[in-house]
Amino acid sequence: MDRNFTAAVLSEWAEQHGVILDFIQPGKPMQNGFIERFNKTLRTEILDMYLFRTLSEVRELTENRRTEYNEERPHSSPGGIPPVTYARQKLAGDSNWQWY
Repeated sequence: MDRNFTAAVLSEWAEQHGVILDFIQPGKPMQNGFIERFNKTLRTEILDMYLFRTLSEVRELTENRRTEYNEERPHSSPGGIPPVTYARQKLAGDSNWQWY
């Protein structure tokens, strides 16, 4: 699949779903540090660690890792607790938060 075709398909999908595409400048990954960090973590902790036979295996392991990361693994901040625990605590004490 060539890049122009892929870009056209993505643009069409985004328009149909009300998604605004916003691209960073070439060679400026620091403009999107959050997703760059996510991509690095996904690659080093999942994709580079296993030989997958099927896409289903990738999806299953990725979902398991996401659950562990968000619900079980202690984090360096805030307070060394998982993000879900932190969000629930914030929700309980702050009516401006919404839990989805």
